[in-house]
Amino acid sequence: MYRKFQADGIFTGSDLLDESHVLIAETDGTIVNIISQEEAGDDVERSKGVLSPGFINCHCHIELSYLKNKIPRHTGLIDFVLAVLAGRKVDPHIQMEAMKAAARELYESGTVAVGDICNDAASIPLKINSPLQWTNFIEISGFVNDTAQQKFNSALEVAKKFAALPFPCAVVPHASYSVSGNLFQLINDNSKELISIHNQEAADEDELYASKSGGFLKLYEKLGIDISGFKPTGKSSLCSWLPHFTHQQKIISVHNTFTKQSDVDIAKDLIYCLCINANLYIEDKLPPLELLMNNNCNIVVGTDSYASNTQLNILEEMKTIQKCFPSVDTATILQWATINGAEALGLSDQFGSFGKGVRPGIVLLEDMQGLRFTQSSMAKRLL
Repeated sequence: MYRKFQADGIFTGSDLLDESHVLIAETDGTIVNIISQEEAGDDVERSKGVLSPGFINCHCHIELSYLKNKIPRHTGLIDFVLAVLAGRKVDPHIQMEAMKAAARELYESGTVAVGDICNDAASIPLKINSPLQWTNFIEISGFVNDTAQQKFNSALEVAKKFAALPFPCAVVPHASYSVSGNLFQLINDNSKELISIHNQEAADEDELYASKSGGFLKLYEKLGIDISGFKPTGKSSLCSWLPHFTHQQKIISVHNTFTKQSDVDIAKDLIYCLCINANLYIEDKLPPLELLMNNNCNIVVGTDSYASNTQLNILEEMKTIQKCFPSVDTATILQWATINGAEALGLSDQFGSFGKGVRPGIVLLEDMQGLRFTQSSMAKRLL
C-alpha cells in the first residue's frame, strides 16, 4: 500500500518542486518516487503548504532541558556558562521529565535526527526506545594540561555506556577556551571521524588566544582554574584550535558568531552549524551568514539547548534565519536543515532527502506565504 502526498511545493532535499508533483511513499514512510500529478491517479492527499524531509538538528544539549526559562537573556557567554555550571546539580527525575518533554517537541515539530552533546549518561534511558536518531557527542572540558588524561579517561567511561545504544558516539572537545593542548591531542588521537566543537560564540574567545585577555580570565578566576601555563597564540580561536585535528576529521563548528573572513580562509572545509536563536538569546548577536554563504561554506542548523532557547524546533530556527536574512530563499534554508545536516552526521542514506528507498520522515510546513516562512508557519509530521 502506498500513500500519495501533494502540496503547494515539495522540497526534495535539494530542489523545491511546484504543486504539479506528487510524492509517493510506502505506509512506513519509505520513499517510492516523485511523479507528476497526471501519473498519480486517485487517492492523493492534498495539503496546503510545503512538503519536506524531516529535519536534522545538528546541535542540541537535551540533558540541559531542565534549565528552560531558568537563565535570563543577553547575559553574554561568560555569565551564561557560569549559570549553567551553577545549575548542574538537579534531581534525576526532574531532569528526565524535562528531557522527555524536549524529545517530544523535537519529534512532533518534525526533527528526525539529533547531534546531541552529552556530559554524562543521564540521557541514555531516554534514547533506548526513542523514535529519533541520535548521534551522541561525549563532551570533554579541562583547560589544565596536567588533568588531561584524567578528564579523557572519565569521558571514555561515559562513552562506553553510550556504546550500548544503536547510535554513533564520538568523544569531542567542548570549546577552545575549555580544552587544553594535551586534551586536544588525546581527543584527536581517539576521534578520527567526526568532531563537534563550540566555536567563537563570544568575542572573548579570540581575545583569549590573541593576547590572553578578555572575559575568560574572569571565568577562570571564578572557577579557580590556574591558567599560568596557557600561552596565547596571537591568532583567533578558530585558527588556534583547528591545527589540533590532524586526521582529516569531519568537523562541525557550532555557533561561529564572531567568525571572520581570515578564519574561513583557512577553514572552508568545516561544517558551520547555525544556532541563531541561541546566539540572540545569549549574546544578542547574529552569526555572519552572508560571509559563510559568500564563501560557499557548508551550513547546517541546530537549536542548542533549553538553557539558551525557548524551543527545540528547527522550523523556528529557519524562520529566524529568513527573518534576519530575508534574501535567503526557503529552499536554501531547508537544504541546510535536511540533507546538509544528514550528510554532516553521516546519515544521508537514511535521512535528509526524498530519494528512492530513503525513510526521511515527511513533514508538512503550513501557513507559508509565497513558499516563504511566516511568523505563524508550523511543521506537522505526516509520516
